[in-house]
Amino acid sequence: MNKLELIDILAEESGLSKPEARKVFSIFFDSMADALAKGDRVELRGFCSFYLKKYKGYSGRNPKTGEEAKVKPKKLPFFKPGKELKDRVDR
Repeated sequence: MNKLELIDILAEESGLSKPEARKVFSIFFDSMADALAKGDRVELRGFCSFYLKKYKGYSGRNPKTGEEAKVKPKKLPFFKPGKELKDRVDR
């Protein structure tokens, strides 16, 4: 399933027009992305949670040249499924 399919389902199930459904979809996911960018955790109880995992910088190697390379510290978003989602998928 992709973004357009989700928007179609949202429009069909809610009675919204496709442009309205696209706007609702954008507001929802942009709000989640903004919260994560601020370092907040996003929790949809029973479904999932998103949180940031922080990595320290380290020395690595360029696989092509073998040269040592410095890798900067970074933050990556992680998804953790909730119990209800796990149970629903594992039927």
